Amino acid sequence: MLVRVQNAAGTDAERALIEWLRTWTEPGSPHGVATINCGLFHENKPHQFDAVVWTPTSCVIIESETLSAAKDGVLEIPLNGPWMLEGDPAPIVSKDQRTPLDKSRDHTFALQSWLAARGLGQRAVHGLAVVVPPNGTSLKIDQAWSDPSFDVVLGDDPGRLEHYFQVLASQEKQLWTVNDVAIAFRGLGLLAFLPSPQELLDEGFIGPVDVTLWHGGPTQAQAEQYDEELKQAELARHRPYHAVTSPWYSPWRLYPRESGNIDFGRAFMRISLAVGMVIAVVWILWFVVTAIVTYGPG
Repeated sequence: MLVRVQNAAGTDAERALIEWLRTWTEPGSPHGVATINCGLFHENKPHQFDAVVWTPTSCVIIESETLSAAKDGVLEIPLNGPWMLEGDPAPIVSKDQRTPLDKSRDHTFALQSWLAARGLGQRAVHGLAVVVPPNGTSLKIDQAWSDPSFDVVLGDDPGRLEHYFQVLASQEKQLWTVNDVAIAFRGLGLLAFLPSPQELLDEGFIGPVDVTLWHGGPTQAQAEQYDEELKQAELARHRPYHAVTSPWYSPWRLYPRESGNIDFGRAFMRISLAVGMVIAVVWILWFVVTAIVTYGPG
């Protein structure tokens, strides 16, 4: 999992989330790219996301929440209304008075609409709340409904979050491509955090790759290098097995032709170098033959 952090807030929930995501380095771990603290301005309204995680099969907006009071019990999560902890309103640390479910509905709808306007509307956006209880607290979650677009994970064990993404990957098909992720990053103002094409391919996103989507970003050179390697591999695949590759010092490599441009100076240098090489080869052959005839046996 690639993790890109923008303007770290430093909350306990955020630190825990970043730490967990960065441990997903094993082959069996969830793959993708996560952005921490990114935002979207949609329909004249700002939306601030604690995290957005793109995987080859899904896009998940994560709301990271912490509880201010160390209280054991069952966290009751209704479809509508406040979250309750043992009969009292859950002490969620947040400046927003809405419940994590209400925020998730608002955020997922905004991102879904934003993606649809850019031709990515068939890619569903999921909402997830990660509730991190204080250390030493024994907490359970009672989610009184089931909705595939929103879920709640107790943040007392990193394995719970990993299991959520593994289940999600098993239930969905591959939708997100390398270009889709690049379009989303550019549109969200995250070009500075966009991984290189090769990094995204290694995370399981499929091609093809439009290198222009990386132009202007810090990984533009890597994208262009990847594109050049791809072109060279394609040429090598179609090259006849008996074809001979000219060395770097050949006239056609040192002074190559340029399509659509006639450069007489370049042509003169190419011809002169070729003639000089022929003369040098003939002279060497003449020297060798003369030496053999003069000093050879008989």
